[in-house]
Amino acid sequence: MVRAMLARDPHPDSAAVAAPDAWGWAAWRTDVLETLRLAWPMALTQLGQVAMMTTDLVLLGYLGDRVVAAAALANTVLFGAFTIGLGFVSAVAPLASQAFGARDPRMVRRALRIGLWAVAVLGVPLSLLQMWGEDILLALGQAPEAAAIAGRYLTSLGWSLMPAWAFMVVRNFMGAVNRPEPALWITLAAIPANAGLAWVLMFGGFGLPALDVLGAGLATTLVNLGMCAAALVVCNTQRPFRKYHVLGRFWRPDWQLAGKLAAVGAPITGAFLLEFGAFSAAALFMGLISTVALAAHQIALQVAAIVFMVPFGISLAATVRVGHAVGRRDMPAVRRAGFAACGLGLVFMGVMTVVVALTRHVIPLAFLGGDAASAPETRALAAVLLALATSFFLADGLQTIAGGALRGLNDTRVPLVFAGIAFWPIGMLAGYLLAFDAGVGAPGIWIGLSLGLIVQAILLVGRFQVLTRRGRLPEVLHAT
Repeated sequence: MVRAMLARDPHPDSAAVAAPDAWGWAAWRTDVLETLRLAWPMALTQLGQVAMMTTDLVLLGYLGDRVVAAAALANTVLFGAFTIGLGFVSAVAPLASQAFGARDPRMVRRALRIGLWAVAVLGVPLSLLQMWGEDILLALGQAPEAAAIAGRYLTSLGWSLMPAWAFMVVRNFMGAVNRPEPALWITLAAIPANAGLAWVLMFGGFGLPALDVLGAGLATTLVNLGMCAAALVVCNTQRPFRKYHVLGRFWRPDWQLAGKLAAVGAPITGAFLLEFGAFSAAALFMGLISTVALAAHQIALQVAAIVFMVPFGISLAATVRVGHAVGRRDMPAVRRAGFAACGLGLVFMGVMTVVVALTRHVIPLAFLGGDAASAPETRALAAVLLALATSFFLADGLQTIAGGALRGLNDTRVPLVFAGIAFWPIGMLAGYLLAFDAGVGAPGIWIGLSLGLIVQAILLVGRFQVLTRRGRLPEVLHAT
């Protein structure tokens, strides 16, 4: 099967470049439908993963708003490490997609294999680092009680890094070969498993002791291990994945592709870190303001994260669709894939802007559990922050989708520079000045975040427009 695929025309759709309808309505309609077909399971997979995080946050809410605030600090430490590896595992998607578009199945497998190697190399030290979470937070000036709770949470949650990354690598491979659905089914099965296991381990049951926050982190780690194992079983036993022999010659070094993965992935990690760093700094600033501000920030941020997962899923589809077109050497298809994805994201985020604005006073109740009646200040401030969040939903969706399209072109260095400009000299500086110097408080920080996201969206969309107008496609590696 592999040899038959290699023997076929590596650019079967090259004639599409010169087709008279390449820019017509029929071509755009096809691209929108194909992007939607690929994006919906990816977006639902992202929502499913956030649903597990949200379930943990809701359950932690029954332990009190001080635990919710501590969980925000713990997630700040964890996701700092998670983001370091995120760029490298994300780079698997454009490399595998370009190889698939070029009809090079051996390179598809190599992209998956080098992604799993990156997980192994980065995962061990970064997982161990989580064991010092309390010390890290104390060094950052956080309250000792909150740091102690967060540190206890991280001693079990920190081990979820490697299986979570590995699942992402396999999921990116599935998407690259146009079969993202199994990752969705695995994620949907994991949601109730995570909820049930977290409840039992947190509050006790079936003869097990109540482990509070330690149990929540342990449940997340065990479920992530199960998801990773299930994805690998599917890839080794089910069509069309098994023909790639995903773990074949896993021990074999692949220095050429490792260099390519680093060249594409390291700037992605840098951009993610700059964006994540801005939101993490926002959480730290909230901690300096008050516990109420930190808890309200975590609630509003979780809602924004839920909404964000759909355009993030669309951005994954944009990376794949653009990568396929790059592999076929079809520039008109590259432009259509990128802008069709942007259009889908704008429609969705426009709807969510209205929904969240209308329900901003009700949403915080789901996160405060038994403390809803006794925490009116947290609820009121969360509603204010949610209202501010709606001001950047459109920009947030657009910037992540445009970034995904640029990754399909292996263009990651310039977006890194853009992220450095948008999120820090503009976003964080404005937020800090408004919050502390102008006395606006917590809302000022979210105004700064909004400004940063708007600038980033403008820069990334403009970059994609410029690159695709030039008509230059990146080099695609081929298996030898």
